[in-house]
Amino acid sequence: MKKNIIGIAGNQLFHSPALGGHSITYTPDDFVRAVEEAGGIPLVLPITDPEKANAYISLVDKLLVPGGQDIDPLLYGEEPRPKLGLTTPARDRFEAALLESALAKGRPIFAVCRGFQLLNIVLGGSLYQDLSEYPDWRVKHDQLPTEGIFPTHSVTIAKDSRLAALFSEKARVNSFHHQAIKKLADDLEATAWSADHLIEGYQEKTGNSKIIGVQWHPELDFREQENERKLFEYFVNEL
Repeated sequence: MKKNIIGIAGNQLFHSPALGGHSITYTPDDFVRAVEEAGGIPLVLPITDPEKANAYISLVDKLLVPGGQDIDPLLYGEEPRPKLGLTTPARDRFEAALLESALAKGRPIFAVCRGFQLLNIVLGGSLYQDLSEYPDWRVKHDQLPTEGIFPTHSVTIAKDSRLAALFSEKARVNSFHHQAIKKLADDLEATAWSADHLIEGYQEKTGNSKIIGVQWHPELDFREQENERKLFEYFVNEL
């Protein structure tokens, strides 16, 4: 059976005490294990020159873009506002280049949390820099201190969407974000919403690309939640 090579966009930890102050390239181990247990071969793609993105995408069959820091609002034409958190422009530029290359080459994409937000921006959408900017905010979207293995809020899922085939039309998910999609890109179709009507899932609307994206963190509870495990299996083996 073919083993899909799954490129996982890496993150960077600066000034690691464990390595005498040197930086570390990493990805959360849960993504590696979820991809492996679904039958894929995970390959972490380190943050580097965006001009090398095409070469990296040529090495992989599919691209997974995970969570992390806030995204520089200059990417969607806004100045940073007071509640914006830590941003990493080098990561923004490299991951945007990875996504553009994956879209151009028709590689399937799985976008999670920050990746879900960044792909929307790459395709022309925008974000709420903080949920305090969203007038209908009434759900706790950062569930800390509750652990990620526990789903905490509900989502409604569009009938006949990819997510509905995996989760049915109602589900509970975990949640760790203070930013959210404001304007959805024209090439994307929303497929899941929280009770306060924020977009929690999407897929591509048209074109040759295959996209599935979620605002929650399926890597944190894929062992406890069967539907989250099926999401990784679908991405690795079917999308």
